[in-house]
Amino acid sequence: MQGGLRILQILRAPVGGLFRHVSDLTYALAERGHTLGIVADSLTSDDLTESRLEGLRPAATLGIHRIAMPRLAGINDISAALGIRRLADRLGVDVLHGHGAKGGLNARLARLGARRRVALYTPHGGVLNYAPGLMTGRLFRLVERGLTGVTDAIIFESHFAQRAFAEQIGEARCLTPVVHNGLQPSEFNPPPLAADPVDFVFIGEFRPVKGIPYLLEALATIKRPDGRPPRLAMAGGGPDFDAITALIGDLGLSEQVELAGVRPAREMLARGHCVVVPSLAESLPYVVLEAAAAGRQVIATRVGGIDEIFGPTADRLVPPAKAAALARAMQAYLDAPEAAASEIAMRLDHVRAGFSFDRMADSIESLYHDTVLRRRQS
Repeated sequence: MQGGLRILQILRAPVGGLFRHVSDLTYALAERGHTLGIVADSLTSDDLTESRLEGLRPAATLGIHRIAMPRLAGINDISAALGIRRLADRLGVDVLHGHGAKGGLNARLARLGARRRVALYTPHGGVLNYAPGLMTGRLFRLVERGLTGVTDAIIFESHFAQRAFAEQIGEARCLTPVVHNGLQPSEFNPPPLAADPVDFVFIGEFRPVKGIPYLLEALATIKRPDGRPPRLAMAGGGPDFDAITALIGDLGLSEQVELAGVRPAREMLARGHCVVVPSLAESLPYVVLEAAAAGRQVIATRVGGIDEIFGPTADRLVPPAKAAALARAMQAYLDAPEAAASEIAMRLDHVRAGFSFDRMADSIESLYHDTVLRRRQS
């Protein structure tokens, strides 16, 4: 069976790499003859959210549907799953693909009792990002163990995520392939630098897991060879935006840091020479892939699957939550930027060979067909 499938992509909030992945996958599958719809949280609503979802409408011919999916676990998860189940029944959906902890939860709950429908889950970090001791993390891990029996496949974005899932939750009783995120061929064309480029660029959400305070502390301690303070452009928004803005002022960095707001990654890659990713936890961040493909130097922490992107240059990663280590790497770049050329070239070759958009789409499309066929033959 290799005909067109009817697919719902389910996510909570259209932000970050998760939404980039959903968007890419939706357009790729629509071009291959599948019919897709999007389900997103109705409680996460602002102009940016609406414009991002509207951008998917040409490919999402089953519609863009909003159902309440609160960030915290509760009784509303049951009503959300029932709403998705009714929607899937009405639309004749074959595949429910949940993204992130809440998307995955609701996709799999909605699949209960639907004998000929499959549910797949891509964590995108999700439950794996919760510290082991947190009550919320323990609850989500308990729920995750219970859901593996109604999951047809868990698609891991990195080998790290696959290992972490097995360690924290246990071996899943379903297919568990690793499918790396992929880039379009056009993303390997470096954007020209801006007329007045900054030294460093940060692209990401303003929330604790991104490690932004360590980046700012590092920035406050380094100097350019000519004695001038280095400049940093930051793109993103999120719950910690006000706190980060205050920290910039407290550290005396207001003249050095440009807050650009939420901007496309490629636009920001044109703003500076070196991308810094100070994360405390990740799975397989698109920003590292995009920066490497654009031929920019990348200073990143050794978390998640970032070493899979760095490949032969993984020894250059720095430990997380260590401002001094981050500062040393940033100072070394300022002192001798030309020394990074061979590292940049090796990383570019590695990403070009292993992180293809077509390979990602082919693998997930094949998995959809395989799981649907298994379900119909069972």
